[in-house]
Amino acid sequence: MRASFDYAGCSVIVIGGTSGINLGIARAFADAGARLGVASRRPEKVEAAAAGLSRDGRPALGYVLDVRDATAVAEAISAFAAEAGPIDVLVSGAAGNFPALARDLSPNGFKAVVDIDLLGTFNVMKAAYPYMRRPGGSLINISAPQAQVAMAHQVHVCAAKAGVDMVTRCLAIEWGPEGLRVNGVIPGPIANTEGMERLAPTPEARQLVTEGVPMRRFGSPEDVARACLFLGSAAASYVNGAVLAADGGWVLTGAALPIPPPGSP
Repeated sequence: MRASFDYAGCSVIVIGGTSGINLGIARAFADAGARLGVASRRPEKVEAAAAGLSRDGRPALGYVLDVRDATAVAEAISAFAAEAGPIDVLVSGAAGNFPALARDLSPNGFKAVVDIDLLGTFNVMKAAYPYMRRPGGSLINISAPQAQVAMAHQVHVCAAKAGVDMVTRCLAIEWGPEGLRVNGVIPGPIANTEGMERLAPTPEARQLVTEGVPMRRFGSPEDVARACLFLGSAAASYVNGAVLAADGGWVLTGAALPIPPPGSP
């Protein structure tokens, strides 16, 4: 089943949109006709994604940045607005994750994930605000089940993503009076992504995840992209401060992952 959205004439930038779920989101907006920008930390990924996302004479624009660097984020978003015109939709999806038991997690490891996920989200939102503070503007933060469900190996991610959801809600209150909507999307277990390969690396772990999803399947990047297409469109013109789970119902059942036995490495 395909949901049809028309983004012709709209400018959309996806931060982190050069791989995985975020690349799928960027591809969906490009296919829907948007003037597209993508940004991430590695120049080779930015170059490859921009080339692959160009459509019918509409070159995708690429920007190299680290979301932890507020100045670099602001410069990239400003450059995109100058080249592509007023920004209609911005998707903030840059994230860091690695499994680690809390007892083995260094303060720097905890800080790295919080800085990328939480501080990075704030940097992106603040930089985008001057270019989107008008009726119809749509900011979308990519969250995670860890924002709502406690998980072993994931204390750093749970803390960071819970913060991301509160940033979404707080900004929805502050910026809603100007017509700028701020929402979030929680992807569920998405097949063939680096994140799920790390969290469920064995067939047994993937089976446990599948059994915990009421729809009994992993999702695809397209499933998450369609949620973003909706939130960025006029169809969601009265949706503000929502955190939409595109997860097959996984969060409802506790988003189960294998729990290590006491004393395990």
